Amino acid sequence: IWKDEHMEMLARIFRFVEGNGAVPGMQLAHAGRKSSTFAPWKGGGPQPVADGGWTPIHGPSALPFDAAYQEPQPLDEAGIARVVTAFADAARRAVEAGCRILELHAAHGYLLHQFLSPLSNRRDDRYGGTFENRTRIVRETVEAIRRVQPGRDPLFVRVSATDWADGGWTPEDTVDLARQLAPLGVDLFDCSSGGVVPYQQIPVGAGYQVPFAERVKRESGVPTAAVGLITAPEQAEQIVRSGQADLIVMARELLRDPYWPLHAAGRLRQPPAVPQQYLRAF
Repeated sequence: IWKDEHMEMLARIFRFVEGNGAVPGMQLAHAGRKSSTFAPWKGGGPQPVADGGWTPIHGPSALPFDAAYQEPQPLDEAGIARVVTAFADAARRAVEAGCRILELHAAHGYLLHQFLSPLSNRRDDRYGGTFENRTRIVRETVEAIRRVQPGRDPLFVRVSATDWADGGWTPEDTVDLARQLAPLGVDLFDCSSGGVVPYQQIPVGAGYQVPFAERVKRESGVPTAAVGLITAPEQAEQIVRSGQADLIVMARELLRDPYWPLHAAGRLRQPPAVPQQYLRAF
């Protein structure tokens, strides 16, 4: 939603979502040094200019994501200000189009995460070095979005709670960031992990990221969302009922089964919200 021409089609989608009893939301992201890459279903990896990619790409420092990737051009302070303004402009367009929830993507090795992590941020100015400096762009972006987003509408921030790599961003850092952002108007921390370096070591398993959401919620007092290999209705329900997180965020399981919420309601003995056209099947 980086230009006004995107608004009309998105407004149609948002109206359709809201008209069917759901709440439309949108995630705002900037890929940073992960820009100019092929889509995952086209193989991923760097996309040369000759094949539709682009240059220059930008990041906090002149450090490519991996050996074959393009070296990013470090953003100067004027460039950082333009990025913050662009996020706010995107938020304004989304709100005007009817979006009710915004999520700022500061995870998975995207631009804001690149500023947060010492593994990708080697700056020595106001946006690098100390924790306070590395988190500055996220604070400024949150404040800019909140100036254009109605106060009653939720603002989420997605974070990688750990880089899964020595010398990187840590769960302790995530707790401190949540404490910083809550007073600025962030309503919920969406706790994922990893993505900033290719050599990360992730111990993947069912619900492996839930402890991050639980710790951030407990130590910062900020509501959290849990995500990552949450696939069973009973598993999701237990996470919320036990207070480990306030919300379950799902993606791949809904790609596998678009009717997962209806099936989950049945298994948990809750009345499913079935569209009238589908009542005969239930």
